[in-house]
Amino acid sequence: MKIAVVGAGAMGSLFGTLLAEGGHAVWLYDVWQEHIDAVNQDGVTLEFDGKIRRVRLEATTDPLQIGEAELVLVFVKATQTKSAAQTAARLAGSKGLVMTLQNGMGNAETIAHIITPRRILVGTTAHGATMLKAGSIRHAGAGPTTVGMWADGEKEFQNARQIADQFTQVGIETTAVKDVRPVIWDKLLVNVGINAITALTGIKNGQILDLELTRELSRAAIEEAASVAQARGIQMRKDPASPVFQVAAATAANRSSMGQDVDHCRPTEIMAINGFVVREAESMGISAPVNRTLTALVQTMEAHYK
Repeated sequence: MKIAVVGAGAMGSLFGTLLAEGGHAVWLYDVWQEHIDAVNQDGVTLEFDGKIRRVRLEATTDPLQIGEAELVLVFVKATQTKSAAQTAARLAGSKGLVMTLQNGMGNAETIAHIITPRRILVGTTAHGATMLKAGSIRHAGAGPTTVGMWADGEKEFQNARQIADQFTQVGIETTAVKDVRPVIWDKLLVNVGINAITALTGIKNGQILDLELTRELSRAAIEEAASVAQARGIQMRKDPASPVFQVAAATAANRSSMGQDVDHCRPTEIMAINGFVVREAESMGISAPVNRTLTALVQTMEAHYK
């Protein structure tokens, strides 16, 4: 299968590398020239579990070089989704599928303004990755991936199952579901409970569990978000914090994507994560003080980057 990855940061490069290792024809597209040059020269250097391997695949800063792809993966930040969707539409042509595994909420809706929902796959992944330098990433943690089509229908579900099977065959354990929206909310809770706290404090994911006060702060943000989801008619787990803490433990050595953004003084996805919870709560007359505070603190930090 010919696959194009729009956004070759840590996660985009990780998935592109794993799919290329599995025999797919993969192209990475990104505007980071240094990274693209490094990949074209030496491939992607992937560090995992103390071992290093190098994988060759195509990379470009010009999407016109890629041509049409059967599957386009979108791995950009939420603030870049609109422009990425336009690129993905050109790469997918009239028949290709477009998949988003991005953090935050609203990405599928943005893509659906440009691409018909019956060709959009939406999902979540528990894999973690860190960009070490141009051409080099660390696979910081592995876990399940779940995908579903943004449009309902048996044909669409079969498309999702076929893609899930292709991913599983290359070692990306993937399950297809008919209703992906509760899955997206579950992933949002993970980001709500981990990202802002790690970004503000400089700690790694697993360190959220070290202190009772940090765990309780995370739990408060998660339960607040879960209450908003339930008010929207989304069925949530009885103890929504427990799975989030399991993810924090499984990716203990990883610095969250928002933490990495803050470390490098980049714009964060706070408005698509904790900020999204606040906006949803406000629209229903619900209070979300914990997520409001976390959002305000991250925004304040961003505004005062050196």
